[in-house]
Amino acid sequence: MDEASMPPVYMSRAGVICCAGTDAESAYHSAVNGDRSGVRAADRGGMRFLIGEADAPAVDEAVPSLGKDTKLLRLVQYASEQLREEVDRARRLFGADRIGVCAGSCDNGSELSLPAHRAFFASCETGEDGNTADASTSGGAFPAGYTLSDQSAQTPAVFLSELFGAKGPVFALATACASSASAIIKGAELIRAGFCDAVIAGGVDIVSETVAKGFAALEAVSDDPCNPFSKNRRGINLGEGAAFFLLSKEPPLFPAHPIKLRGWGESADAYHITSPKPEGTGAAAAMRSALAMAALDGGDCGYINLHGTATLLNDAMEACAVQAVFGGADLPPAVPVSSTKSVTGHTLGAWKPPSAGKPSPPRAFPVPPPFPSTTGTARATLPSPLCASCGTAKRLKKTPV
Repeated sequence: MDEASMPPVYMSRAGVICCAGTDAESAYHSAVNGDRSGVRAADRGGMRFLIGEADAPAVDEAVPSLGKDTKLLRLVQYASEQLREEVDRARRLFGADRIGVCAGSCDNGSELSLPAHRAFFASCETGEDGNTADASTSGGAFPAGYTLSDQSAQTPAVFLSELFGAKGPVFALATACASSASAIIKGAELIRAGFCDAVIAGGVDIVSETVAKGFAALEAVSDDPCNPFSKNRRGINLGEGAAFFLLSKEPPLFPAHPIKLRGWGESADAYHITSPKPEGTGAAAAMRSALAMAALDGGDCGYINLHGTATLLNDAMEACAVQAVFGGADLPPAVPVSSTKSVTGHTLGAWKPPSAGKPSPPRAFPVPPPFPSTTGTARATLPSPLCASCGTAKRLKKTPV
């Protein structure tokens, strides 16, 4: 079956929570106004970080099997409940067994596992009777109620399926920062392949002590507000958040805003376990695949939300990729571009839906979201930082960013 004959996939509005807002509209408002106030100093295990923290009310006790009131699940519940009306409509139209779940996340129960393992090793040292024990012979004990299933990557996906009574396929996806985008793609593929009529798709991540210190060990974290694509960029500010869409084969499911998901692309550099290929060929290949599937070219795009982590390696690579796809040999891309990481923090596996969820469809951007800089907030087409990062237009390198 060729692309033109494949069934279409439609997207609902976004259910969103992050440090920039508790729904799509408030997050959008923060983005276009350059409101960085949600990214603040926070402590993680005695270390100071700038983090875009988010939290939500306790999880629903009616969800039976998981039973843990964790921040991860609170964010999942808060964001997805914003889609309750659409999901209930889909259940009536298609039946619960035709609704799937695809949830992306980098987290494997990190807010529970580190304290549990600390307790385990402490019990090895003291013994069950409180006396000093030989760690080589003592078995140790985890806290009451803690099981290895608490470290499962499937937890958000299973929680969502039980929260909404979805009986279709349930997928957990962990592809680093692409996790939530992978979840949306997988959900669309399930619909196009006929396995589902609707899919709850998106992602969630938190900044636990494990996550924060892990990125610090990689020397990827900035002590200052992050500054994507600036010559002064020093690294990321981590962020927390969740965002979900309901994907469907039927546009009438979303009468107020039937957004068609026209194309997507995926690639793998196979270059390095943490560093991207400097030329950006993998990212460029993914973007070209998405445009080809949608039967569009670069000139048809009105705005590009960049990954824009504010690390030296990512921004230089991404600049080259965008230049290759959307620019000419000697010209910068004409499409407005920006990164919203300085407003939301880098929400890791939850990154794609919050950026796709700004603004809430079908509202159009009055201006691109801000491209924060050391000299203020820029709101126009911003080719200069891209070209300066990848060195393709030396005449633009003096532009202050």
